[in-house]
Amino acid sequence: MNALPPPHLEQRIVCSVDAAQHYAIPANVLLAVAEIENGRPGQRVRNTNGTDDVGPLQFNTQYLSGLAQFGIQPADVAGADCYPFELAAWRLAGHLARDRGDLWTRAANYHSRTPRYNAIYRGKLVKAAARWAHWLTQHVAVRVMPVHGPSVFTNHRTGHGR
Repeated sequence: MNALPPPHLEQRIVCSVDAAQHYAIPANVLLAVAEIENGRPGQRVRNTNGTDDVGPLQFNTQYLSGLAQFGIQPADVAGADCYPFELAAWRLAGHLARDRGDLWTRAANYHSRTPRYNAIYRGKLVKAAARWAHWLTQHVAVRVMPVHGPSVFTNHRTGHGR
């Protein structure tokens, strides 16, 4: 990931960086989530529990059912525009600010709060975020979250660093 990204990743990067800046979260974390989820516009993946994961950020339809009261529908997050990244950044910002645990556990709550699944996702997230932090520091002037060492973010709920 040292060179410029291939064209199919350009929108992912632009949308992620913009959304991360808007919600004051580290761009490398949002890019890592987008990489791990690896969805595509219009994609709908059926889960064994009967729910679907939708769009570039693979929003689960059960999660989306809670957002229907705000007019957010699966089609909204399946699009090719930046909206799915905005919603993902908003969601991550909420996890980072309100959830318990270290920063990576809170960020991995994007995928699951179940400890076993969270730990698996967390491991993937740390590795992907480190790659993206390295790439971003070389190519884009944006705030990133260090993967090792203290974080500049504080969990307002617990007072601990995130």
